[in-house]
Amino acid sequence: MKNHIEYNAEVRKALDENRAVVALESTIISHGFNYPENLECARTCEKIIREEGAVPATIGIIPGKIKIGLSDDEIVYFSEHRDVPKCSRRDMAPIIAGGKSYGATTVAATMLCAKLAGISVFATGGIGGVHRGAQQTFDISADLEELAQTAVAVVCAGAKSILDIPLTLEYLETAGVSVLGYQTGEFPSFYIRSSGCAVDYRIENPEEAARIFKTKQELGIKNGVLITVPIPEKDAMDPAYISSCIEDALAQAKKQGIRGKATTPFLLAELHEKTGGKSVAANKALVFNNARVAARIAAALATS
Repeated sequence: MKNHIEYNAEVRKALDENRAVVALESTIISHGFNYPENLECARTCEKIIREEGAVPATIGIIPGKIKIGLSDDEIVYFSEHRDVPKCSRRDMAPIIAGGKSYGATTVAATMLCAKLAGISVFATGGIGGVHRGAQQTFDISADLEELAQTAVAVVCAGAKSILDIPLTLEYLETAGVSVLGYQTGEFPSFYIRSSGCAVDYRIENPEEAARIFKTKQELGIKNGVLITVPIPEKDAMDPAYISSCIEDALAQAKKQGIRGKATTPFLLAELHEKTGGKSVAANKALVFNNARVAARIAAALATS
């Protein structure tokens, strides 16, 4: 395994000293935002994590290796090359074995890489989940299966609003994944603060999150913990407005025959256009907020 992982020196030193480290994905750079917003967002997330006393570890596939802690030059590469393939668990071995291609790690792949690297906390925007109409299409994100088997604490703003939230929560329950609400009893829905569904447990501070994750480790429970953080109230979108935009985007996807892994990027791009960029502003705000909360949880875990 060691032959396939390369560490940024700062991240390696922090891990050796048992200091707080927060994993970040690279798909959000290559596919989440347009250039140069994606570069600005990646750098801002790392800056926020450092401000909170933790070390950021942006993860991606570079030719022949999993890179734990991309350099700024590598982050620039991922931001400028939007054709870098998305890399989930199923893609990692073929891309790494090929030795020539870069790969932008998804939530699922970043969780796996973080676990391999010894990083316990991962900050992202929103997880994937069960897509609407999955009863017919079986379109279910690999993120859920990764949460079912990989012991990493994932800090997010819930699941993306384009998904079937109740079915996503049913899947997580079946998989035995604890869903925690950070200062909320309701499951957030990405652009808005609540989906109308309850979380399993409400927590109030980073120390509670750290205690729960540490207890899972001590009990030998191998799956992940989902820590859901509502988008800041000032940045949240109007529920009726964004729901209408999502319905229009879903109708367009159906009309154009968009399926599988192309669905989420298509829907997010449609929302960007339909909301005049308001959805992107909200997306950035929640990502930055999640990075800050994740850093505080990592710091609490490092000192527990």
